[in-house]
Amino acid sequence: MKFAKIDFINLLPVTIYMKKNIKSNQLKAIIEYKKSYPSAINKKFKSRVVESAFISSIASRGEKALDYGIIARNEVKSVLVVPGEKYEKDFQSDTSNALAKVLNLNGKVIIGDKALKFYHENNKNDFIDLAKAWQDKYNLPFVFARLSYNKNEKLLKKTMKDFNKRHIKIPQYILAQYEKRSGINKKDILEYLKGIDYDIKLKEKRALKLFFKLAKQQGI
Repeated sequence: MKFAKIDFINLLPVTIYMKKNIKSNQLKAIIEYKKSYPSAINKKFKSRVVESAFISSIASRGEKALDYGIIARNEVKSVLVVPGEKYEKDFQSDTSNALAKVLNLNGKVIIGDKALKFYHENNKNDFIDLAKAWQDKYNLPFVFARLSYNKNEKLLKKTMKDFNKRHIKIPQYILAQYEKRSGINKKDILEYLKGIDYDIKLKEKRALKLFFKLAKQQGI
């Protein structure tokens, strides 16, 4: 199974879980090798270079997917718009760029670890948290990515069947690595992860359906 992962802090619990539960060293190596940012992973998935991945929800339309994703039920802290006169997309994103348009927000979209750093280094009046803006408008969580697949459904289901965010403890040495890489302290990383969920249930499915409808209306 060729698996790709988004190389952001928000998938740390899933990454650690998969490393512990996948026995094949070859597969572990593939997971590490096929890591990148969301828009690049979307392209790899669509071209079938990889067989499964957390892909941007906007790219998951029409694709097979398990009921796992990257979900925010209030503010997300790592998907922001810095208000401005013109809309400016983040080249690493697909869903967040679309969400800014759906919410009719002008400005610069920033996502991922750099956005989380921006969140902690700036006044909250300097940016709009896109997940919070969506929640305020539609009273629904927002699903930024979905665990999609085009092959090896049974293996993927078997790999993920015991995943539970609450049971995942992130080792201190990994937190230290991400702290050094991102410039975000370990305490803020752990606090951020409390606001990220991964189980797609009824409300999340409603949110996806609404988002797809609104995106289509915008020609996305």
